[in-house]
Amino acid sequence: MMTKIIGFHQDEESNWVADLACGHSRHFRHNPPWQVREWVLNPEKREARLGSEILCTLCQNGIRPNDF
Repeated sequence: MMTKIIGFHQDEESNWVADLACGHSRHFRHNPPWQVREWVLNPEKREARLGSEILCTLCQNGIRPNDF
């Protein structure tokens, strides 16, 4: 199921997490060479991603936000 990014916050390890309109969240880490997401380190580039649609695999698998 597609959903939109509505915000970002940092977890207890200072990794960036996207808040999703569906109620779930998704980590976006910049961890080269495994994950190259330099945009997540820049406030303006994170803000530019607000409203972007992404696939929520939890919703796709029938998991509701309050199920875990």
